Amino acid sequence: MMKRQLHRMRQLAHTGSLGRTSETAEFLGEDLQQVEQRLEPAKRAAHNVHKRLQACLQGQSGADMDKRVKKLPLMALSTTMAESFKELDPDSSMGKALEMSCAIQNQLARILAELEMTLERDVLQPLNRLSEEELPAILKHKKSLQKLVSDWNTLKSRLSQAAKNSGSGQGLGGGPGSYTTTANKVEMLKEEEEELKRKVEQCKDEYLADLYHFATKEDTYANYFIHLMEIQADYHRKSLSSLDTALAELRENHSQTDPSPSMMAAPFSRVYGVPLGTHLRELGRDIALPIEACVMMLLSEGMKEEGLFRLAAGASVLKRLKQTMASDPCSLQEFCSDPHAVAGALKSYLRELPEPLMTFDLYDDWMRASSLKEPGARLEALQEVCSRLPRENLSNLRYLMKFLARLAEEQEVNKMTPSNIAIVLGPNLLWPPEKEGDLAQLDAASVSSIQVVGMVEALIQNADTLFPGDINFNVSGLFSGPAPQDKVSDRPASEELPSIATPTPAAVPAPASAPAPASVALKERAESEAPPRPASPKVSRSSLEAAAPTEDMARRRSQGSRRKEGEACLLLQDFYFSLANIFFCKAGK
Repeated sequence: MMKRQLHRMRQLAHTGSLGRTSETAEFLGEDLQQVEQRLEPAKRAAHNVHKRLQACLQGQSGADMDKRVKKLPLMALSTTMAESFKELDPDSSMGKALEMSCAIQNQLARILAELEMTLERDVLQPLNRLSEEELPAILKHKKSLQKLVSDWNTLKSRLSQAAKNSGSGQGLGGGPGSYTTTANKVEMLKEEEEELKRKVEQCKDEYLADLYHFATKEDTYANYFIHLMEIQADYHRKSLSSLDTALAELRENHSQTDPSPSMMAAPFSRVYGVPLGTHLRELGRDIALPIEACVMMLLSEGMKEEGLFRLAAGASVLKRLKQTMASDPCSLQEFCSDPHAVAGALKSYLRELPEPLMTFDLYDDWMRASSLKEPGARLEALQEVCSRLPRENLSNLRYLMKFLARLAEEQEVNKMTPSNIAIVLGPNLLWPPEKEGDLAQLDAASVSSIQVVGMVEALIQNADTLFPGDINFNVSGLFSGPAPQDKVSDRPASEELPSIATPTPAAVPAPASAPAPASVALKERAESEAPPRPASPKVSRSSLEAAAPTEDMARRRSQGSRRKEGEACLLLQDFYFSLANIFFCKAGK
């Protein structure tokens, strides 16, 4: 009878062990396993978003409306405006505008404070509860269940081993006392196993309930982020409505005020950003106004300026020069003293043309010509492409290349060799037509611009061959007057070039001289080309400059010293900047 009881105990232990092992491995279905995998990421997301969103708040967290508004930067701005308004005439235009601005900043601050309070109540607090209370509680139950299951598996192993030991002891003929002790131990382990099983079942039920609860509330948690955007949209709508109302009132109050000349919209559309042919027809010119004006100013003041076309000018000066160019070109004299601004205006004009000066139609022909390795064949190919340019494009390209060749003659002083000039100006003279795909277009522009640089360098070096004949840079007759007296010269005064001067009412523009055909052969050029043109002007230093303030001379020397640093690096940087600028300008159109 004792043998039958021990056999029965071993069967129960073995059967229970198998059933419970299977139950432990599969007590979560596939759906709940997926839910369980989302717990940790959801907790991290809620915690991180709560932390970052809390940092976005400008007011005092948890404060009421009045205390929160006082801490906002917009309210500080409103207070400063109110204090400044007291010092102004309340009936003046500035006083009225400042008073209205003060009121609108105060209103915007209150709208912002309302936004932050709503965010705290409807988004921040729920996210905090989710990340710090709800999800940690579920994860705590998960850890408890894992520990109980581990303890349960350990106890089942002990029970199974005890049952085996009991059977082995009886088979070896142990005494009745030994058998009874073993049986009592097995019975005690069985009771412990039953108690632990009950705890596992209880913990498992709680954990499953937590998972089901989380799964049913995931949509609610997602609504926290949707509600965040709804609150932001409402804030921006209210802010925009307040600003529109204030701006309408300000415009109405100032509708009779005559705008100052500096605030009037300059007619850039007649100069910058329009096709070359349209600009020339509207102004009755042969050479574009920005090209001729900038060239004449640079011939007057800037030929010996180091880093010309490479060093950037001040943005405000450049903008004012372009505005003056379009609205009152007779007032350009003041800009002669800033050659870098003048060079920037010329580059800007070329870059903003809807079609490059060297044209889209001939782009492939230019590329084929530049790819030729043999110098003679390459020069002949460039001559042939030049001959197929439209008349106005050829005239302006010839004019520009003649000037750049003149500029390169001063390379020992200005450091602008034909190669350096080509690097900074080449991408503004020719770029590829727009194609499908921005990245593909940018890659094509990068490769082709390297060829363009080499080609423009060849145009500058062979300007007299490709564009034979001398040229009158003051082609319109508008820019005439005495030569500048601020450069030391080793040439006769009769060779000096005229400087910029305001035209008199009686001045009549001289007709542009027609450019010679670009396809003249090298042999014919030797017989037909005009005598060599005079070199760039150099005149003796006047007594007026000798009396210039020493501070101004020191400033010029300091500027020249700084410009010598990193020239090669800056040239390359300017090349890629010009390329990127052209690409994105054209992409924006």
